[in-house]
Amino acid sequence: MRRPAQRPTLFLSIVFWIFCHVSGTRGALPTSQKCDEALASPLPHTAFTSSSVFSSGYAPGYAKLNRRGGAGGWSPLDSDHYQWLQVDLGSRKQVSAIATQGRYSSSDWTTQYRLLYSDTGRNWKPYNQDGNIWAFSGNSNSESAVRHDLQQGVVARFLRLIPLAWSEEGRIGLRIEVYGCSYWADVINFDGQGVISYRFKVQKMKIIKDVIALRFKTSESEGVILHGEGQQGDYITLELRKAKLLLQINLGEHNQYGSILGHTSVTTGSLLDDNHWHSVMIERYRRNVNFTLNGHTQHFRTNGEFDHLDLDYELSFGGMPYSGKPVGGGKKNFKGCMESINYNGDNITDLARRKKLDTSSFRNLSFTCVEAHTFPVFFNTTSFLQLPGRANHDTASVSFQFRTWNPDGLLLFSNLDDGTLEVSLDDVPPNGQGSGLNDGQWHALRLVAKESFAMLTVDGDEMSAVRSTSPLSITTGGTYHLGGYFLQTPFPPSKRSFQGCMQAILVDDQPADLHAVEKGTVGAFENVSLDMCAIIDRCMPNHCEHGGRCKQTWDSFSCTCDGTGYSGATCYTSIFEPSCEAYKHLGRSSDTYWIDPDGSGPLGPFKVNCNMTGGLLWLEIDLPGCVFQVTAITTSAEHCEQQIAYSCRMSRLLNTPDGTPYTWWVGRGSEKHFYWGGSGPGIQKCACGIERNCTDPKYDCNCDADAKQWREDSGLLTYKEHLPVSQVAVGDTNRLGSEAKLTVGPLRCYGDNNYWNAASFTTPSSYLHFPTFQGETSADISFYFKTSAPYGVFLENLGNTDFIRLELKSPKVVSFSFDVGNGPVELTVHSATPLNDDQWHRVMAERNIKEAVLQLDQTHRTSHLAPAQGHTRLELFSQLYVGAAGGQRGFLGCIRALRMNGVTLDLEERAKVTPGVKPGCQGHCTSFGMYCRNGGKCVERYNGYLCDCTTTAFNGPFCTAGTMVKYNFMPEPVPGASKDSKALPQQLMQNEVNLTKEEVAFSFSTSSAPAILMYVSSKAQDYLAVVLRHNGSLQVRYNLGGLKEPFAIDVDQRNLANGQPHSINMSRHNRSIIIQVQTQHTHAYSETFSYLRF
Repeated sequence: MRRPAQRPTLFLSIVFWIFCHVSGTRGALPTSQKCDEALASPLPHTAFTSSSVFSSGYAPGYAKLNRRGGAGGWSPLDSDHYQWLQVDLGSRKQVSAIATQGRYSSSDWTTQYRLLYSDTGRNWKPYNQDGNIWAFSGNSNSESAVRHDLQQGVVARFLRLIPLAWSEEGRIGLRIEVYGCSYWADVINFDGQGVISYRFKVQKMKIIKDVIALRFKTSESEGVILHGEGQQGDYITLELRKAKLLLQINLGEHNQYGSILGHTSVTTGSLLDDNHWHSVMIERYRRNVNFTLNGHTQHFRTNGEFDHLDLDYELSFGGMPYSGKPVGGGKKNFKGCMESINYNGDNITDLARRKKLDTSSFRNLSFTCVEAHTFPVFFNTTSFLQLPGRANHDTASVSFQFRTWNPDGLLLFSNLDDGTLEVSLDDVPPNGQGSGLNDGQWHALRLVAKESFAMLTVDGDEMSAVRSTSPLSITTGGTYHLGGYFLQTPFPPSKRSFQGCMQAILVDDQPADLHAVEKGTVGAFENVSLDMCAIIDRCMPNHCEHGGRCKQTWDSFSCTCDGTGYSGATCYTSIFEPSCEAYKHLGRSSDTYWIDPDGSGPLGPFKVNCNMTGGLLWLEIDLPGCVFQVTAITTSAEHCEQQIAYSCRMSRLLNTPDGTPYTWWVGRGSEKHFYWGGSGPGIQKCACGIERNCTDPKYDCNCDADAKQWREDSGLLTYKEHLPVSQVAVGDTNRLGSEAKLTVGPLRCYGDNNYWNAASFTTPSSYLHFPTFQGETSADISFYFKTSAPYGVFLENLGNTDFIRLELKSPKVVSFSFDVGNGPVELTVHSATPLNDDQWHRVMAERNIKEAVLQLDQTHRTSHLAPAQGHTRLELFSQLYVGAAGGQRGFLGCIRALRMNGVTLDLEERAKVTPGVKPGCQGHCTSFGMYCRNGGKCVERYNGYLCDCTTTAFNGPFCTAGTMVKYNFMPEPVPGASKDSKALPQQLMQNEVNLTKEEVAFSFSTSSAPAILMYVSSKAQDYLAVVLRHNGSLQVRYNLGGLKEPFAIDVDQRNLANGQPHSINMSRHNRSIIIQVQTQHTHAYSETFSYLRF
């Protein structure tokens, strides 16, 4: 509430919040290639109308392409943004293209325009493309025709062109042609009561395949479009819910919770209560479903176990059957129009017209569409609508419906005689009336203010209405501004404008005459689009990838990527490396990491263990993710293996040599395998059968001997195309005395063929070609290169005018350029040092509908924002060329690990059959040899390199990790082994282990301290340790059972961590210890010790 001095004013604020959670889809509605007839030229002059006419010779009837009648085309009286040219096609037509010309032999033409369409000449809908109200480019002279094929064909009777810009030398001038073809469909009007019942030929239907198609339009946000159900709990329902389309399917589940576990619910679309036609198709085969709305398709798989949809009696269109079960939940029937209803080949609308279906629930069945009487008004940031009301009255009463995406805006403003009245949306936390009102839905608002009383009601909720608590004195000023107020006033509104739509406007309880406003006889308006609501849901389809959450305002959208594992403007780029190999070259050590094998592809990230301690880099997966994730790992790996072991007692395994196997395992692709670890595909043997050392030579597996003693068959499965093991079926355990223990180890792989997949380009004209790159709305490219040449094209792909190219433009500059129809865009990054240094460098490029990004070597990065309005689809048709196809600025050098949209291109395989290109790339040690530390030697490999640490005291992929050698004096008995097997360690203990003496000798060299040189442990708390202290001095420590604390012997105070070789000889027998270091110093000690117990 804001008040002038000594004068009351009423200020009511609606508090609300923003939310959006939808699923994204992709697709387009194609237009038939044969649908290309000229539709406007044959029409009579009377089919053309306009907002105004400059003079009789400029009448709209002369606005036909290539005609010279009259003054040679249409021109309006004034050249401003309120003009339009309209054509009535006579009946609904399918429109596929539009062409424009200027006025013949003049300086009058239109350079940019919008296209609106309608069935009735009312409630116009703007043509949308690439997520925006599309602005078509027009003409640059008066004679040449410019044609635009519609990306999404439309069906309409009326078309209206709105000039946005025109010739600077003249005025608006237009001649047009509309291309398309005839359209006809059976239409049924649903009154919210009637339901069409499609009865099956048999009482119960067990349906494995469904194809349902229809078109609908409505001004209601709720309503059941179709429904079918069965006595076993199966059902299918398509309904509008909050102006979105909700499909619910239940094929059943084989347990008592089938109705819950089998339920599948998918939502698509929004703003479907716009009273315009929308097309729907549902295609189901077993559990696989394609759900298409307006050309955008979602693919999903139903929950549950069953493939059939069991329905009883009928399928209902327009609502729930009267005999419906509680699944209906009191849902509203559909109110609006449907056409072209087809179910599994049957034309439902035609059957209803011919009275072949039950339509008895309709009070008055109509086969023409009854149009809703709405007159929407569309506001932007510079709009306002001024309406008259009663002046000098003690009551103000205004009501209307509005919809918006913005969190704030001015809905209503009026100057009172004694103050001001304002109703606004405020972007404040949702703790009061009006929360959630920027969800794009229609919301009803009613304001009544009079002496001592004011009440604001939203969506008819009287319980939450806002009422004034202080005395008021109201004297109306007689004028109301909706959607904006820009006049100078002593007490201006807190908000100046509103972006959104309004309809059903009542002032002083009387409907506003918007037709009179349009003619200029009542009220006033500025930059308002009348009889149209041009709201766009920028989150549908959802361009936020990988589960990113879309949020929007009226003009734009943003993606929240938290918790997805991806980053960027559209959550497209993975934040994880694709493999352990990549982590290794970032300097990481052994650990558990998230990896994303296909980067921006559909596979999600998952955890693996990267073991980098040995010469080979092993990747381990304890619990494999989905089969596609594991397949990506095994496909790119050089080698994979999985340990499998079967311990048995009277439990046969493969039933060798000739029997049917009792046990088998299931691998990739759900394929059964009848070989065991240590053997191979097609060989029904265990490892002992291959090595011919089974305990019973008559069998090829130890367990197949069916012995009463514990036996074991184990080994590695190494055929990676069959891995991982997903199931093991054990069969021979149901006999008395049969026992078995199954152990399946983790999947282990080493090598990354994708990371090292490389090709060498040896001539400037050499290149590799691949299929056309498919990256319409999202594209990412990454690769490594090394070269000594100063320039070269890495890759390019061309379209008619669109293209994409990555290039080394100069020794220090990498360029990423493309054109999606808005003109060429080029991003460049500049390196501080030359890039033609024959070292590997990494390039990453990404383009989406929000931005383009180019990154070099993790340090140099640049980005470019996409235009708010414009083309977004990259349309290419040529092959993808890696290298310069024309030989211009050809690339000389190596490219490896080329990945495009998550798919690694096999450069090596293509290079094998391409002249001038060689598979692989020599000289890895030139680039990576410096990573081999501590004297490690770099060994060149075909697909990478290896640090040889055998001559060093270090380990790990780069010879940087200390090594540890472990020796067990007393091996543990094998689990499940017979009692007789304990004789071996007992024998070792008696014959080989002497607890009263030890002899130790070794040499060492190191530059690190402190360090443990040797440690001998026991099952008790006793130990022996030889260590280097922090200062590099040598110390020997004993801990024996008879001592209260460990006994330490400082052998040499010099710093032995000097990188030089040193030798130690140590001998203890009973009570004497002799320690020799480098044979130069001898220290003898005679003390009383307990026995050292291992």
